[in-house]
Order: sequence, then structure tokens, then C-alpha cells
Amino acid sequence: MEQSNGPIQQPLRAASADPGFIPGLTGAASPFKDAVPGRPVQDAPEETVRDAVPETEAETEVEAAAEVEAEAEADAEDVARPAPGDGPSFEAADRRGRIVADAEGVRLSYDEEACEFRWDELAAVESEKGRFGKRFTVTVHTPDRRWYPIEIIAPDRGHIAGWEAELDAVLDAYFDEAS
Repeated sequence: MEQSNGPIQQPLRAASADPGFIPGLTGAASPFKDAVPGRPVQDAPEETVRDAVPETEAETEVEAAAEVEAEAEADAEDVARPAPGDGPSFEAADRRGRIVADAEGVRLSYDEEACEFRWDELAAVESEKGRFGKRFTVTVHTPDRRWYPIEIIAPDRGHIAGWEAELDAVLDAYFDEAS
């Protein structure tokens, strides 16, 4: 008779072990699931296909109303947002990283990783120059207490002062501290 000395561990049932654990991740059942090699696959009857997507007038009206509302919101955002070339912009880059801040928001990229933040998604933008050397660090803070730092190496120390002035001008123009 075998006896366990350790705690009883239940099998792991999570998204890391079973992708079907996440609702909506797996698609609809395939008609080829029960297919036997060497036998032809029969098509699903038409009634089953028609019944799978019931469409009533009420559903159609709800979908149309949602589309109209989404278009109205998109138009309102376009009116409120200034054109990309109108105001000040800031860009700093080295061989690995890039920082771009303009009317659309702040974009950070480092090697193959990239992230983009609209101005209404930001809580703070912080810049810092290294005490020694040519490093310029920009940290983007979000309202949910996350921060995204990126460090750019300047060609010389004089570029850092220019970058700080440009970034301050962009932040003054687009960043609303009240939000």
C-alpha cells in the first residue's frame, strides 16, 4: 500500500495548462471532429446551419443603433483631437529605442517591443537626464499605477538639454493635468 507524506495537490486547471479554460477562446465545434480517415465527411443539414444564427428584427435594430452610436463617438473624437502636424512634436531615438510624443499621444519602442498611449490614458510623464554620461530617461505613468520607462542614449550631452525642452513643450501643449 502506498501512502503520501506530502500535501494533497489538486491538478492544475488554469489557462496556462488548458487554453479551453478561458471562455470564448476556443471556436465553435468543427464538423470534422468526428471524421474517420478514409470516409467522406457529410455536410451539415441546412436546417442546422440556419438555426445556428437566428436573426430577428429586434436584433438587427439593436446592432444598427450600436453602429450609429459608435460612428458618432468616433466623429466626436476626430473633432476634439488636433491634427498630427499642427502642434509641437518630440522625437528622440538611438540604435535600440525611440520616443515619440505628438498630438496623438506618446509612443515608446525598444527593440521589437512597442507601446502607445493616448493623452487621456496618461497620469504623468517624467523625464530625467543621467548625472554622468549621455542617458535620457522618459517614464510614462498610467492611472492604474503602472509605469513604463525607456532610456535613450544621446549622441552627446548637448542633445539631452534640447530633448528636455522639446518634450516640455509637447507636454505643455497636449497633456491635461486635470484628468
